[in-house]
Amino acid sequence: MVSDGNSHEKTNNGQRTLTRADLADAVYRAVGLSRAESAAMVETVLGEISDVIAGGETVKLSSFGSFLVRAKGERLGRNPKTGVEASISPRRVIVFKASHVLKARVNGNAVDPDDED
Repeated sequence: MVSDGNSHEKTNNGQRTLTRADLADAVYRAVGLSRAESAAMVETVLGEISDVIAGGETVKLSSFGSFLVRAKGERLGRNPKTGVEASISPRRVIVFKASHVLKARVNGNAVDPDDED
């Protein structure tokens, strides 16, 4: 990942956000491809992941997590401001499920990455 914390964009709440440009820069520094080739590689990987998810399939990245598509049925919702009930149409949503390795890393715990979900 990008080790230079200063290169990430700052969001409204002051936290940093990793961007496509940051990913391309990390590939450029780690692999040694040109900047253009690194950016193209990042776009190819993200494009492939997006296409698979859009097709309704699951993307599993070992020791990172899975992106799943779930179908939500029609349901009755309520406008929190006015209290008026409204029908919410059925739709598909993208869900990310973090692996236990990523969860442990976020919480500062050591986990064997070979012990996958």
